[in-house]
Amino acid sequence: MARVIHFELPAENPERAMAFYSQVFGWEFHKWDGPMEYWLVKTGPEEAFGISGGLAAHDPQFPKAPINVIDVEDIDASVAAVMAAGGTISMEKHEIPGVGWLAYFTDTEGVVSGIMQSLTREPKDA
Repeated sequence: MARVIHFELPAENPERAMAFYSQVFGWEFHKWDGPMEYWLVKTGPEEAFGISGGLAAHDPQFPKAPINVIDVEDIDASVAAVMAAGGTISMEKHEIPGVGWLAYFTDTEGVVSGIMQSLTREPKDA
């Protein structure tokens, strides 16, 4: 069964958003050492219930809402399943260096989510 493993928060002003979530919830933010402006969000200790996430500047092609990222074994099969079930692909599969492959989809209700295949699982067409 696929599970939500990560969330992404869009922000018009990332610094302001980080200050807000730090003040209200005590979340910690650490700049990701990747190819884009992205901060990892630590919402609590690893052994605690819940998930952590990320924060990035809002991308105007997506609704201004949090995005849940779902772990999948085969991203290509999941993309096909999304389309077969009536969803659409909002952002094609792309590699996140050092992490895995990510695609965004829009479900039948207009909700955008992500699907992630980790690096430990090689895609069929890599």
